[in-house]
Amino acid sequence: MSKVLGVLVIARNGDREEFYQDPKTYEPSSTRSTPLGAAESHLLGSYLRSLYLSPSSSSRISGIKHDIVDTRQVHFYAKAGGEGAAIFDSTMALLQGLYPPNLNNKITLANETTIVAPLGGYQYIPIETVEPANDRSLEPWTDCLAFQKHVADVYASPEFKAVTKSAQPFFRSIRDFVFGRPTTLENVVNIYDYINTQLVHNQTYAYRLPPTLIEQARNFANYHESVVFSANELGGIGNLAGRTILHSILDSLDRISFNGDPVKFLLIETSYQPFISLFHMLGLTKEYPELIAIPNFASALAFEIRRGPGPEIRDFLRIKFKNGSDEGFQTYHAFGHKADIPVTEFTYKLENYAITSQKQWNAACNLPYDAYTTREATSVSVTVQAALAAVFFLGVLALVKRVWKRRGAATRERFSSHAQSVPSDVKCGVAL
Repeated sequence: MSKVLGVLVIARNGDREEFYQDPKTYEPSSTRSTPLGAAESHLLGSYLRSLYLSPSSSSRISGIKHDIVDTRQVHFYAKAGGEGAAIFDSTMALLQGLYPPNLNNKITLANETTIVAPLGGYQYIPIETVEPANDRSLEPWTDCLAFQKHVADVYASPEFKAVTKSAQPFFRSIRDFVFGRPTTLENVVNIYDYINTQLVHNQTYAYRLPPTLIEQARNFANYHESVVFSANELGGIGNLAGRTILHSILDSLDRISFNGDPVKFLLIETSYQPFISLFHMLGLTKEYPELIAIPNFASALAFEIRRGPGPEIRDFLRIKFKNGSDEGFQTYHAFGHKADIPVTEFTYKLENYAITSQKQWNAACNLPYDAYTTREATSVSVTVQAALAAVFFLGVLALVKRVWKRRGAATRERFSSHAQSVPSDVKCGVAL
């Protein structure tokens, strides 16, 4: 059995309330997580713990601490854009399962008093939020003109129109169950989200809904998102969600494999869109058509870096996916391979398609370079402006001092001349 050197996991958030996305721009609305979503994510965290941290697991990450977290060995990211609150909550719930409370999470004070962390040794683990205003890696499709054009082109395509025609019986039958929501193929993702949310949380609705409608809604939503978040070419705009997260993937693999970084486990908690693009970009949908779908809540995609068998000196990548909380990991092979792929080959095939900066995202979206500056750039700009203002102020102050100095000299000169012309019998303006 090959040794696991490190793992990157991309996880979808758990169950949440209804979530609306604009069918043309994918501008998101707000939503909130549910107790069910927290339980799903916690279950995923426990599963990952049993697989990658447990000393008895054959897939345990070599050298990682399993009881008390070592924050140098782990790094956790959470998307803060659309669904952001639900995604962050899911991340916290997952970490509670991954590193549960431990009574050894304690400290002994100078007076020899031992203090255990609250809640039975709860472990407070840092989470780095990824906000679209700063970092486009987890939500690159909003505010992207090229992606909006891509969506419009998909809706205008002969294939989409043909599917729209075939879907009319479904849309006629669903009208009484969506309460005024547009019953169109363009809006089918929101229709599916509404039906699925009500089916889970509203018993009256669940009793009324005919059993075949949820499956039809899911199938049409799967088709819709598959054609929107994919492209025929790896560098196509439809793969934008995969191309931006790809930079984080390659950077994580590099941290684990090559540069001596102590990190061994990384988690990216995000929404469903990057999964769809990545499955297409890695060639998985050709071999595994069941992946042409929106992943279920609390799904996870794992990239395991494993030490190659001797005398092989390269490290290999094993890709696993579990669709929701009811299944275990299944292994999938990328780019037509029948086994694990060398990390170097995986990187070579994809690195030229990764979007790694704000400038590259602007270019891909047909936006001017300064259309959406990052907070870091804005901060630098403000700092430069402040420095220029300070220099200007000092310059003005020096100029004022110089002017006043000249005026003072001129005044003294005029006063001296005037004093010489005053009669000797007049002193200080008084006649003697």
